[in-house]
Amino acid sequence: RNFALNLAVGETAPDFSLVDQNGKTFDRSKNKKPLVVYFYPADSTPGCTVQAKAFQEEIQSIRKEYKADVVGISGQGAESKQKFAAELGLDFSILADEGDDVRKSFGVPKAAFGFLPGRVTYVLDKDGVCTSVYDNLTDAASHIEAAKDALAEMKPATKAGGFS
Repeated sequence: RNFALNLAVGETAPDFSLVDQNGKTFDRSKNKKPLVVYFYPADSTPGCTVQAKAFQEEIQSIRKEYKADVVGISGQGAESKQKFAAELGLDFSILADEGDDVRKSFGVPKAAFGFLPGRVTYVLDKDGVCTSVYDNLTDAASHIEAAKDALAEMKPATKAGGFS
């Protein structure tokens, strides 16, 4: 498989295991609910701050309404993640992908003519299959709506016991 390519809709996301801002390890394969995986360029930069704040504002409704979770991933270490999460009061995991191995395994496209790590959001279903890819470096806040739209499409229309 050519790692230069972006993880595509319908493909299963690569497994990964990374440490978050609280020193907890997050394993993609152990996650059994829909997951928003967003890759961002760097901790504590303006766009990434806007994006993390926007996800933070929506995290409760994402968990409640879609039974999903969110993880953010960038290349800075756990210490940087800790500081960034504390600054913003984040209560979802931001994961330290030092060496960018996970970014590479997803084949996240670069932005700004290859100068910057891309800002790309993937929505995975409970089995880890990608249902949506959203790539937008400049409008960081737009990723949250895009993720919620994808989660809404995944959500079963009827509650158990209804007509199928």
